[in-house]
Amino acid sequence: MFWKLGNRGSTGFLLVYRPPRCTKDSLSELLQVVADVLLETPSLVVLGDFNIHADTTLQGATRDFVESMASMGLSLNKLGPTHSHGHALDLVFTSSDVGDLTLSKSETKEVPWSDHFLVQLDFSATLPLCREVGPIRMVRPRHLMDPNGFQRVVGDALSHVDGLSADSLVARWNVELTRAIDCLAPKRPLRLHGARTAPWFSSELRAMKQSLRRLERRWQKTHSESDRTQVRAQRRAYQVAIATAKKTFFTASIASAENSSRRLFQVVRNLTEPPLTLGPCKDPKISCNDFAKFFADKITHIRKELDTTVGVGLGRESARALSGQVAWNQFQSVTPEDVDRLLGRVKPTTCLFDPCPSWLIKASREGLGDGLCGVVNASLCEGTFPDPLKEAVIKPLLKKPSLDPASMANYRPVSNLPFLGKVIERVVAEQLQARLEDADHLDPFQSGFRPHHGTETALVALVDDLRRARDKGESCFLVLLDLSAAFDTIDHNILLDRLEGLGAGGTVIQWFRSFLLGRVQKVVVGDECSDPWALTCGVPQGSVLSPMLFNIYMKPLGEIIRGFGLGVHQYADDTQLYLSFKSEPVKAVKVLGECLEAVGGWMAANGLKLNPDKTEVLFLGDRGRAGVEDSLVLNGVTVPLKDQVRSLGVILDSQLSMEAQVNSVSRAAVYQLHLVRRLRPYLPTDCLARVVHAVVISRLDYCNALYVGLPLKVTRKLQLIQNAAARLVTGGGRRDHITPVLKDLHWLPVRFRAQFKVLVLTFKALNGLGPVYLKERLHPHRSARTLRSSAEGLLAVPSLREAKLQGTRQRAFSVVAPALWNALPSDVKTINNYLTFRRHLKAALFREVFNV
Repeated sequence: MFWKLGNRGSTGFLLVYRPPRCTKDSLSELLQVVADVLLETPSLVVLGDFNIHADTTLQGATRDFVESMASMGLSLNKLGPTHSHGHALDLVFTSSDVGDLTLSKSETKEVPWSDHFLVQLDFSATLPLCREVGPIRMVRPRHLMDPNGFQRVVGDALSHVDGLSADSLVARWNVELTRAIDCLAPKRPLRLHGARTAPWFSSELRAMKQSLRRLERRWQKTHSESDRTQVRAQRRAYQVAIATAKKTFFTASIASAENSSRRLFQVVRNLTEPPLTLGPCKDPKISCNDFAKFFADKITHIRKELDTTVGVGLGRESARALSGQVAWNQFQSVTPEDVDRLLGRVKPTTCLFDPCPSWLIKASREGLGDGLCGVVNASLCEGTFPDPLKEAVIKPLLKKPSLDPASMANYRPVSNLPFLGKVIERVVAEQLQARLEDADHLDPFQSGFRPHHGTETALVALVDDLRRARDKGESCFLVLLDLSAAFDTIDHNILLDRLEGLGAGGTVIQWFRSFLLGRVQKVVVGDECSDPWALTCGVPQGSVLSPMLFNIYMKPLGEIIRGFGLGVHQYADDTQLYLSFKSEPVKAVKVLGECLEAVGGWMAANGLKLNPDKTEVLFLGDRGRAGVEDSLVLNGVTVPLKDQVRSLGVILDSQLSMEAQVNSVSRAAVYQLHLVRRLRPYLPTDCLARVVHAVVISRLDYCNALYVGLPLKVTRKLQLIQNAAARLVTGGGRRDHITPVLKDLHWLPVRFRAQFKVLVLTFKALNGLGPVYLKERLHPHRSARTLRSSAEGLLAVPSLREAKLQGTRQRAFSVVAPALWNALPSDVKTINNYLTFRRHLKAALFREVFNV
């Protein structure tokens, strides 16, 4: 039995009775029912007689059932005995968030008519708050911003660029665009309200609603049958109009983002969730200048602390050691066609200092291309970054909704830069990337913001190393270093020396010096603005170039770590180093401690601060942990060993079982499924399938190469989510067999999706579309004599002579990837085109799964 309570049915209740002596399969069937019910409401209470002895140690299928419920966000409440024999057979599972109802009390009472106790649950209810009325602000009506009209007003005022400096061209750009937007869409006062809960509600619908209310009032006075007929007809017409408006609005919104999964995810979130208010609190004691002083003092304090730790000049010496011959002393000029192409890659975020919305510039780039190209080329030729583009707007955002808004330490400074500056940066970034790839100037294990690299490739390589080490019977330390405000404390002189070490000189190094120096920031909260303050260190967050410059800055770190015999993987400022050892854990701790001391010294010399309180250490092994507990010290602080850590969005535990990660993914996917279900009545099937794939299936697919070889009890949790998603798209019932549904949607089951990801990464590595560190794990098979199979492109599978731990070997990428690759049909392995390979690979796996 299933019913809903609370405000608009926000909380669902599922009453369960499982008879005694039921088969174990009944628990799996119940899990699927729960997964389907969660689509209707993520806030769920599951209660009833399960005939499970929850008071004893859970084992086998019973333990798997409780863990699977927990993976969907349903935790078991402790009620004590619920049966006359002293056992707990009646169970209550509740979501972490039960909507408008909160479980405040639970108790059990004996009753004379049953051997089961009466379970009494008390829930407290909360009422929704009314929407707040905001202040009056000056805004520009968007419907008046016509790109064609905007181009006509600007005319050819930006075309003449001869003899003007970059600063003059930027000043003229701002003046002319401001004049054009003032003419086209002048500002007008508007009172801001809370977020609109029905953006599809048009003026026509409002008129129909008013007409319906007038007819209802007239019918209530006359009680005439003719008036009643008019009311019913108007109500039906109004309901049809609402449904049509919703469908049109939702379909158009999703169609506008169909080429970007990230954009589609944001659209669905905006359509289904009210926006969270994560801005600063309204406490008048916290002003913009208070925020500005807090953010500036934080960096100043870090720099002073580092100055007392390391001697002056050490960082500069380590940087100059990289200096080489000047090989890049000028930028290449760009054409309007180049600028037009790069404009498509720049996200249209608008800064307070922009003369007009950025989306309008992108939509009008046909008429603005020559002027924009002139600004870019002037900046590159002069070797200067225009001063008007060096000012950033800082908006403090609360890190989490649960944090205290009265504490400024709970806010993250999010910077916003002028759009024109990002276009110039994009041009420089493209030329810098080509220079880095040609000269191989980046650390080979740095995966952040590089083509063909990503968090997934870094994690696959990291976990592969750990699993192979465990396969050999070795134990491992995994250390996740945490830096305090890493991007904000970079030393400008050291960074410029590193750029010179890469061969930059002439106007190139002059441009980078201009880009880094002379920057200022302001904190803006609502209509208030702080006094500007100058930046003496760091790279601007939110810029296009900053991640690339940070990678260049961090290159020596990997060499230092590998010098101690440790492995390392980096993604921007996330550094993960690891050490494996066969025996003598005390010696391993000593080596690790020496490495961490060297890392800390290098970072201090280069203006970076390690945060020992947030640095995490994971020990992987069956023996030796007791001897090394509390032995690791970083900057005088003991770093405790953790049972699990989160690395680049994936939870790793000491056994690499991936259970905690699967549970986390399942909980998040169930919630997203519920949100998508609210859009189902208004979307066609193909559009709904795209949405489900973007916001739900993509979560199941993230780093799913790590799921290969996992036990069925673990992957089944994800399969339940995929089954529920498939039924949501097709409208199938809970009792419908799932295999035909997946076949009709052309969806591979979870286990085969993981194999698909491994094979795709293998193809990329073999064809120069992946990181070198993945390609080095794959070796061609070489037989002692020439065979027909020699021309099939087989890969060598590592031998079995190593110590084999249960289940570990079959999960390592360097072992499972060659095995899966060799099992592919020959015609698939010989494909060279990436998109063609993906298409044929999926077809081959589809035939294997569904026997077609």
